[in-house]
Amino acid sequence: MDGLFENVMVSFAPMSNCPVWKVDPARPEATAIDAAAALVREGGVIVYPTETFYGLGGDPMREAAIEHIFQIKGRSFHKPLPLIASRMDSLRSAVGDWPSTAQKLAGAFWPGPLTLILPASPALPSTLHAQTGKIAVRISSHPVATALAAAVGGLLISTSANTSGEPACSNPEDLSESLLHRVDGVLHGGRLPGGAPSTIVDVSVRPPRLVREGVLPWDEVKNRCEA
Repeated sequence: MDGLFENVMVSFAPMSNCPVWKVDPARPEATAIDAAAALVREGGVIVYPTETFYGLGGDPMREAAIEHIFQIKGRSFHKPLPLIASRMDSLRSAVGDWPSTAQKLAGAFWPGPLTLILPASPALPSTLHAQTGKIAVRISSHPVATALAAAVGGLLISTSANTSGEPACSNPEDLSESLLHRVDGVLHGGRLPGGAPSTIVDVSVRPPRLVREGVLPWDEVKNRCEA
């Protein structure tokens, strides 16, 4: 990784060697995105902003990165990890089926805080989806998340940047030292809105099933399904 941080504005988190790039959340600097993406491509784990909370990102095709994220969070290996995609063709490569309901909801709510559960592509490591055969996916509306996903090839693991059972983090200044010691970098895009997380809907079944109501009200999503 020699020369990785050359010409990149980077600081280091207190009491750790974790690099922190402060970026414009609306127009993230390419040098910072490229440096963070290089770490992800090498198997590293990055903290980055989404629409509501900060997430942990890694390469979904690397078993070591998947296992590292489970370990950082203290998350059960029986709980799948979701993905974000930079654009639709990348997202479609992660799923084994694309029903008409998914097309309706994607057209209505993406990019944005709606996560769809779909049959997983057999190309994905089974560890990622906990051998369920299903994968949770969305296209984020946050410019940093989208840029990072694009820079690593189109798909990025996206789970909340916190220890399982602890509150999600909307301000990177509140990230715990223990987490900072275990990640490889932070894209600092300032304080996020927080509040409710993304709404999760399983569209691999008929009728679609609400898994978690979040920012988007279920009634609004359900109406789109039935339209």
